[in-house]
Amino acid sequence: MGKFKEALKDFQQVKRICPNDPDATKKLKECEKAVMKLKFEEAISLPESERCSVADSIDYHTIGRVPTQSSLLTPVAVVSAAVATVATVVKLVGPEAAAKVAMMLVVAGACWWNSGLFFGSGSRDLNLEVEPQYSGARIEGDVVTLDFVKKMMEDFKNQKSLHKRYAFQIVLQIREMLRALPSLVDINVPEGKHFTVCGDVHGQYYDLLNIFELNGLPSEENPYLFNGDFVDRGSFSVEVILTLFAFKCMSPSAIHLARGNHESKSMNKIYGFEGEVRSKLSETFVELFAEVFCCLPLAHVINGKVFVVHGGLFSVDGVKLSDIRSIDRFCEPPEEGLMCELLWSDPQPIPGRGPSKRGVGLSFGADVTKRFLQENNLDLVVRSHEVKDEGYEIEHEGKLITVFSAPNYCDQMGNKGAFIRFEAPELKPDIVTFSAVPHPDVKPMAYANNFLRMFS
Repeated sequence: MGKFKEALKDFQQVKRICPNDPDATKKLKECEKAVMKLKFEEAISLPESERCSVADSIDYHTIGRVPTQSSLLTPVAVVSAAVATVATVVKLVGPEAAAKVAMMLVVAGACWWNSGLFFGSGSRDLNLEVEPQYSGARIEGDVVTLDFVKKMMEDFKNQKSLHKRYAFQIVLQIREMLRALPSLVDINVPEGKHFTVCGDVHGQYYDLLNIFELNGLPSEENPYLFNGDFVDRGSFSVEVILTLFAFKCMSPSAIHLARGNHESKSMNKIYGFEGEVRSKLSETFVELFAEVFCCLPLAHVINGKVFVVHGGLFSVDGVKLSDIRSIDRFCEPPEEGLMCELLWSDPQPIPGRGPSKRGVGLSFGADVTKRFLQENNLDLVVRSHEVKDEGYEIEHEGKLITVFSAPNYCDQMGNKGAFIRFEAPELKPDIVTFSAVPHPDVKPMAYANNFLRMFS
């Protein structure tokens, strides 16, 4: 959850107990840096009500045109903003930290300049022509086609990049699609047709390709639901998310996407996606993905009988599907309430409810699952969120299935992956398991926060 401020107190206590421990000293220093960075970001951030949408400032049709002079921030404005920021930060963290903050301003300014943010909303990104020599996948006009997606997937497989012009188009188009959806999406599978549910993929692109090899590409005749945690940990998260988004743009009914707890700023900042986006795309895309993740639906119901959610159920009884539909999801996940519990909760083997091993959400027993299903006239809960040795686990007297689709998680767990096929009208779960496939020699967490890598 990125609770560096709380962690700092613990490391300070460890340091007092073990003053000569080099490992404790190193981790304390890294945590202090992380806390200082957070204070700096808080100081320069605008109130939520005053923030402008990055997506609303970008028209992918105009990418490649030179920005107008009126869109450029003048050096005077930049210096004025920096002076105001230093004054604000000094008030927040005290004069002793002023030198550190000033240094961070210099570093941040260099990063912003390189990313183009001194020129409005990343106009250096927007001043990109598609070069004649570019040999990668191209979108002709506004329509994402299957040929484009196949070419893009093959390029990604060969570790080639997609031009930012087309990455912008995919992400902006998917944002408009997702914004129009309810927080709880109803899916209809006609009689005799099938539907596939996948769990966490976590940036394991080559295993995603293997799922499509085993089960076919997403299409109207072969629809999928990917149940959150598309990104983080695995170091091919950009390739995963652009592939899933592109399929959704190509055919909205071919693929459904649910939000997981890792589709959030706090998790992406720590577990690698933010760093990977910054490395492979740009700073502008970091903000853009954060906006889009806030548009993802929270849960799905298949044919009125199968409830699919990333995490789990609730701290109170009596939650109806209508309550989930009414959740205002267009925000970062809170640390309590229905939205938090949908993304974070886990089943437990004993009845009742208990504290979460994760420190957020809760654990819930078979009796909680049974009551929720009865009260909403449902037959089954499908959720993800937890690695399982066989890629899945059936719990709660057969009324709850966990499915996890990232085999050999983080290249070290040795688990299988799984997906579930349902065929209408019975919707009996047919679970398919698979093993990990080789991938290029890029380690998991390659783009993760330095502080977290100390514990890897």
